[in-house]
Amino acid sequence: MMNIVCLGLNHRVAPVSVREKLWFSEDDVRAILLRLKASGVEESVLISTCNRTELYYVPPASGMDERAVWHVLTSYKNAGDGECSDALYAVHSLHAVQHLFKLASGIDSMVLGDVQILNQIKSSYAIAQACRSTGQVLNKMFSAALHTGKRARTETEIGDGAVSVGYAAAELASKIFHDLSRKTALLIGAGETGELTAQHLRSHGLGQLLVANRTRERAEQLSARMNGRVVEFSELVSALPEVDIIISSVSAPDYVLNRAAMDGVMKRRGPSPLFVIDIGVPRNVDPAVGSVANIFLHDVDSLQLIIDKNVERRKAELPHVRDIVFEELLQFDHWHASLELTPTIQQLRDQFEQIRQSELERFSHHITADLQDDVSILTKRIINKILHTPMVTLKGELGKSHEVKKDIQLVRAIFGLDP
Repeated sequence: MMNIVCLGLNHRVAPVSVREKLWFSEDDVRAILLRLKASGVEESVLISTCNRTELYYVPPASGMDERAVWHVLTSYKNAGDGECSDALYAVHSLHAVQHLFKLASGIDSMVLGDVQILNQIKSSYAIAQACRSTGQVLNKMFSAALHTGKRARTETEIGDGAVSVGYAAAELASKIFHDLSRKTALLIGAGETGELTAQHLRSHGLGQLLVANRTRERAEQLSARMNGRVVEFSELVSALPEVDIIISSVSAPDYVLNRAAMDGVMKRRGPSPLFVIDIGVPRNVDPAVGSVANIFLHDVDSLQLIIDKNVERRKAELPHVRDIVFEELLQFDHWHASLELTPTIQQLRDQFEQIRQSELERFSHHITADLQDDVSILTKRIINKILHTPMVTLKGELGKSHEVKKDIQLVRAIFGLDP
């Protein structure tokens, strides 16, 4: 039987108020893995993100209770066994492997096709390896999961297309400007969405970032984080001729940028395009600005339309990704079945050899010395011929792992081998 367990909670079963109680830093993860090892759990990997905490492990031979394993995590965080344990789910055997493969492929994450989760799994596995808390089973399982995730992203479009406002804006900018490394963006406002958009632009190769905010101190703080330069809020219009991308995300009763101001800016800029991303609600940019030549204006609603289309594209890829998960799951199941076959064959040979040796000893006084070697060779050949067909049959069944497991169990039961 496949002895693998996944214990955890995620965004589907627990609110953030519960999930944050069991969020573990990298140092925490190392400490947990060592505690589990001291408790007898030789193989374990702990994944902890803002959306989930999941422990994958091979139960010890002592049969450590799942609640006892989970208590190692809750007690470390002084989280108690109340809400955290109420939200706990347990997935076993091949279902636990499938759960990990689906997560790695991006179809079980909060954002469908999430590209970050594969890196998080890889990082968690690397920590476990460094702590020597993985073995034959989890090494194979996590290597297969990472392979599944890579296949999903290279053979399907599950991770293609932006599914967040910030990322959608960055993708649009990279289409309008083929080389962002020579472009300058101005971030108006120090809000979270605006900052995320700026981060995505940076990841797409943005050359320079300017930051303008009503409170200069916040602009300086954000500018330092983003490696940008501060522009006085009162002088932002005068800075626009040197800007190629504007990201506006402030709370304002009136438009921050109006048609008249942008007409003047474009006269000074010349024919080069200006991409304006209005993330403010209420809107920060006069909609009439979009009719100015060479200005590409997008607000939250237009970006959401792009996001919705991309989500539908990703959903259309689900059948292809599930096929990949199924293929990889069959291969893992096939491999795991082979683990049971090898010791069965060896134990069966050992049992037959013990019987052979015992019978030879019983009848040794009936066999002359010059015939003993010949009789020994003869009996060995008989045993090898008896075992040959069942062993070949078992090995041939490895491609049908659900059958080979039954066959192995039957062989072990017939010949009285230990479970």
